[in-house]
Amino acid sequence: MHRIGTGFDAHAFCEERALILGGVEIQGCQGLAGHSDADVLSHAVADAILGAIGEGDLGKHFPSNDPKYKDVSSLSILSQVARIMADKGYRIENIDCTVVCEEPRISPHSSAMEQKIADALGIPSDAVNVKGTSTEGLGFTGRKEGIAAMASACLSPYSPKP
Repeated sequence: MHRIGTGFDAHAFCEERALILGGVEIQGCQGLAGHSDADVLSHAVADAILGAIGEGDLGKHFPSNDPKYKDVSSLSILSQVARIMADKGYRIENIDCTVVCEEPRISPHSSAMEQKIADALGIPSDAVNVKGTSTEGLGFTGRKEGIAAMASACLSPYSPKP
């Protein structure tokens, strides 16, 4: 039986950091505040996968008060989530993501983000779709106070080879 999960994350801008989205550093933009690298896109993907397998959320597995996750790459977290998923007997069919922000433009970076996420999860890049949208000036993303991301993951059961 297929399982579907959804994930959402949002972080405020922070001048002292690089902006990382989907494992890609985007030059010329403010970074995001957070305990790890604050990659909202990777966090949303991780939550979608964890939700699909009934394993709670990112905070359950990677608590923000644990010093070992301070400034950790969210791609590393994605790889660990992929292992949790595989241990439960599931594989990813596809991931669909939307980054919500006024800037930066996502489309010039989407292919690189798809590849980085796919590599971290051990899946083909065509199984990952990243797109961007704005809120036309509405809300915290519209006021350019931060970035949000949402993701859906479709998983199917598999039998690991002995």
